[in-house]
Amino acid sequence: MTNRQYCVYNQTRECFLSLGVMAANTTLARLKGLIGRIKLKSDEGLWVVPSRGVHTLGVLFPLDLVYLDDQLRVIHQVESFPTFRIAPLMTQATSVLQLPTHTIFSSQTQPGDQLVICVAEDMEQHLTLFRNVCGQVK
Repeated sequence: MTNRQYCVYNQTRECFLSLGVMAANTTLARLKGLIGRIKLKSDEGLWVVPSRGVHTLGVLFPLDLVYLDDQLRVIHQVESFPTFRIAPLMTQATSVLQLPTHTIFSSQTQPGDQLVICVAEDMEQHLTLFRNVCGQVK
């Protein structure tokens, strides 16, 4: 992973959660997280990799948290997680998405949902593959 923007697509619900997630995949990036940001735009977020849990100490706005396993399957979620708190640790999680509030609600994301996280250039290939597989099943 590099410092690029990623798209997050809920394959189960067939909707995007975000088109502008940045990866926090270094020790320094994970420590900093969203500290110092005033807010997240509706299409921004942070993908903390690796992570079993996050905190909002120093973060000035609530977040939706989506915990993922190594297959990018949703294993837990927290809507509108408040500021200056330590989120639950999930031993099965390998990464956590920090997204603007109401993202979980508006996408109807639930535990068990399969996500796709990739750069925009690769998303079309993933969606085409998904459509082909779905077309064969019907």
